[in-house]
Amino acid sequence: MPDTPTFGPHLKGFPAGQAPLSREQIGQQDWQLLHGDLALPLAVLKQSALQHNLHWMRDFCAQRGLFIAPHGKTSMSPELWRMQLDAGAWGISFATVFQAAVGARHGVPVLLIANQVIQRAELDALALLHAEQPALRSLFLVDSVGQVEHIEAWAAARGFQGRLEVLLELGMAGQRTGCRTADGARQLAQRIHASPVLQLAGIECYEGTTATCNHAQDRATVQQLMDRVAAIAREAIAQGWFAHEEIILSAGGSAIFDLVAERLTPQLGRPVRGVLRSGCYLTHDHQRYTRYLCCVGERLNLRETLKPALEVLACVQSQPEPGLALLSMGKRDVSYDLDLPQPIWRSDAQGGAPQAVPSHWRTDALNDQHAYLRFDPMAPEAEWPRLGETVASGISHPCTTFDKWRWLPVVDDTYRVVDAVTTMF
Repeated sequence: MPDTPTFGPHLKGFPAGQAPLSREQIGQQDWQLLHGDLALPLAVLKQSALQHNLHWMRDFCAQRGLFIAPHGKTSMSPELWRMQLDAGAWGISFATVFQAAVGARHGVPVLLIANQVIQRAELDALALLHAEQPALRSLFLVDSVGQVEHIEAWAAARGFQGRLEVLLELGMAGQRTGCRTADGARQLAQRIHASPVLQLAGIECYEGTTATCNHAQDRATVQQLMDRVAAIAREAIAQGWFAHEEIILSAGGSAIFDLVAERLTPQLGRPVRGVLRSGCYLTHDHQRYTRYLCCVGERLNLRETLKPALEVLACVQSQPEPGLALLSMGKRDVSYDLDLPQPIWRSDAQGGAPQAVPSHWRTDALNDQHAYLRFDPMAPEAEWPRLGETVASGISHPCTTFDKWRWLPVVDDTYRVVDAVTTMF
């Protein structure tokens, strides 16, 4: 395990002149964000929402006999991975061998690389990980005979004698990776079984990019995909292509995972480990995934689902013309790939309690370091942004906010800093 991370003035938002601190010391500083103890902009995590989301997803999986290997690329935060593992996660999913190696160095016991591994340098790195940690388990995706041939050529060139566990990926026309046809999947499963380098551990798919919030359409899409998963799994069992008694079936993004969960443990006459890979559930968001989770709540008749835990705080630094204020955050600080951040609360420059922003406030553009906050200049002056006050924004898509920060304070509901996490992108 690596040494305890050090936090210091080299990190954006950390107090200038403050001596470096360990994580254990962060919560002892009594920093209060509403009092201006840390410079803005600053991305923060709300402790109460994190705990709620951890427990909500743990219970969701337990009630359905499922396991979760949350996608670690969302946060690339060893401290958050540890929270997820401590809450019962089976392993952590990653998109690259580099990310998986970071996970292995921080004690993740099962690495599910939800992507194709084909480059020689990545295969070298994966082999090195297993040489360094013999007890480590890793799985990655295969979706073509050509990929198998690349891996076998690498193994022959390197004199590699081991066996790498893989999941056969099924894909959908026009979407991402994965076998498109039943015949292609059948031929690939047989080829993996015959390979001296690979072991077929299960079947994988990904449905997340198909979500529409049209219940009938989403259910039909997932049903068709999961029917294909079950069909190839049954044939692989009949032909003896799986390497182990237990079969892994894995799917589940962060949008329509409830529909996948209904079909992830089919009756196959063999033990099935159904593994969800939802990653954004831990911090959730205020926009895109909030809309999706409203749909999940409708389908499951739930009064409460996940809570947004990630916010970006900024300062009103200029009010150059009627109806426009500039916030001290921009593309370097907050996600903008799906939806622009939107203001959710304000606190005056004296550190007053957060108040909901007026309904006419909106962010309509970002520069590198500025957000354009528009408001109604005809509204009462009390509803205008004020210089020096704090404005918190809700984000859309947590993945691309996390990658702009190397640390994030964890705050209680009064915005007092009680902890901190690091990221390792």
